[in-house]
Amino acid sequence: MPDALKKSATSLEVLNSQIVACEACPRLRAYGEAIAREKRRQWRDWSYWGKPVPSFGDENARVLIVGLAPGAHGSNRTGRPFTGDGSGDFMYPVLYEAGFASQPKATSRDDGMKLTDMWITAAVRCAPPGNKPAPDEQRNCAHWLDEEVSLLKRVRVVVCLGKIGFDAFVGHLIRTRVVESRRGLEFSHGAEYTLPNGVHLMGTYHPSLQNTNTGKLTKAMFLNIFQRARELMEG
Repeated sequence: MPDALKKSATSLEVLNSQIVACEACPRLRAYGEAIAREKRRQWRDWSYWGKPVPSFGDENARVLIVGLAPGAHGSNRTGRPFTGDGSGDFMYPVLYEAGFASQPKATSRDDGMKLTDMWITAAVRCAPPGNKPAPDEQRNCAHWLDEEVSLLKRVRVVVCLGKIGFDAFVGHLIRTRVVESRRGLEFSHGAEYTLPNGVHLMGTYHPSLQNTNTGKLTKAMFLNIFQRARELMEG
């Protein structure tokens, strides 16, 4: 059992501080720190975050977003989910239009962005090489999600960005005995399930540049997901 589990967090703020201090995955920590030292040329004057990235949003959220992992020059640079990279440039304008975000652009932790009724987390909290965390690294991060969900008392809708995020949340459901197995819970864009505890689980393609630049995920498709999440949240 990881040391962090010996004392459960009493608030989301405390949990975020524990996440930032996590050293459970040497490969991911080394990679994030190396990227922070070497930087990308366009960000050479930026002081990179270079640590596990804490979650972000409204502690009274009714909608939870579960992403994949921080981007090397996005969240690993700025220290906030989906901030300062192409995925965030695609996502935050949609969240703004759907009424969850206070502004359409996310550039830094100090840009004034506020979320209402939404909390953003990830399956893995450190930037992985090639955006591909190893299975053991995903397992090392799983307990953070369990603790986080237990502290988010009002969540009614969970939107998973991509299959890794979806599988991470289904794993949480099994560990916490909300469901007995993965049977019947399949990822697809637009997938929607009502769980035994009354929470609605949704799937969407991840807003990665690979998906958005090719048209696999369009703004209209993504906006439909969050408009539907709002309907379910308020239903």
